[in-house]
Amino acid sequence: MVKYDSKYIAKAGIIAAIYVALTLALGSLSFSAIQVRISEALVILPFIDSAAIPGVFIGCLIANIFGGLGLVDIVFGSLVTLLAAYLTSKMPNRILAVVPPVVLNAFIVSIWVSKFSNAPYLLTVLTIGLGEFFSVGGLGILLLMAVEKINKH
Repeated sequence: MVKYDSKYIAKAGIIAAIYVALTLALGSLSFSAIQVRISEALVILPFIDSAAIPGVFIGCLIANIFGGLGLVDIVFGSLVTLLAAYLTSKMPNRILAVVPPVVLNAFIVSIWVSKFSNAPYLLTVLTIGLGEFFSVGGLGILLLMAVEKINKH
């Protein structure tokens, strides 16, 4: 059972704020067909802390409001992040924790990003998937290891 106390809410809020700041700071790189959302590194945090689930969802929702891809990205892009975060929290190890955000973003987000950018769907799957793998599989794993190390002390 998750305890929704002030510490939980504060962690979720901090994660959301960091997600928004990182996404918006990188501008079009966060919203284009060749997409590398550095903020997506945070989507691996639900593997170790359930407060990251609402944190990345709310952060993504707010970032997508300002991102310029419209209502479809605000609603469905944010829901994809929520689902990816939830599934990540259920993975048995950190390597498999990378899979939900990479696969879901590559195949689902590419549906509308390819339409808006007039890029072929499969090419968009590849570019978003690679960007997501860099963010979650590279930076996210490093972030996860750092947080785990800090939590041990």
